[in-house]
Amino acid sequence: MSIQVGDTLPAATFRTMTAEGPAPRTTDEVFKGRKVVLFAVPGAFTPTCHKNHLPGFLTHLEAIKDKGVDAVVVTAVNDVFVMDAWAKSSGGEGKIEFLADGSAEFAKATGLELDATGGGLGIRSKRYAMIVDDGVVAWLAVEPAPGQADATSADAVLEAL
Repeated sequence: MSIQVGDTLPAATFRTMTAEGPAPRTTDEVFKGRKVVLFAVPGAFTPTCHKNHLPGFLTHLEAIKDKGVDAVVVTAVNDVFVMDAWAKSSGGEGKIEFLADGSAEFAKATGLELDATGGGLGIRSKRYAMIVDDGVVAWLAVEPAPGQADATSADAVLEAL
């Protein structure tokens, strides 16, 4: 069963790129005491993720933060080097926090993993967006298909805020 509104996020460790190289970052470090918009994509640089989903959050970043959001965070089942390259190439570096869930630890712990082995992609994350308030899911939308980014768009998040 997947995570629901009202649930506390499970403990997991992501990887982020720092000036010193890859570093762990726990769910507590990301979400505790903060209001965070988290969105997940099946894969960095994949067409819908790179050309549709992420750009909306960059475009609407200030409007989202104006609603009292401390941070906008994206996660994907990719390694920290891919997520760092995506942050840089997308213009999101320093604006959105890019969290690598390389082994799908967080995706599995939330019940939002996607089995894309049939397409040669292995285990990934479903496409979703959530508003997290001090580690508790306040709003959640999950796309019915990985190639869609409507219910989880920045516009949908803004409406929910």
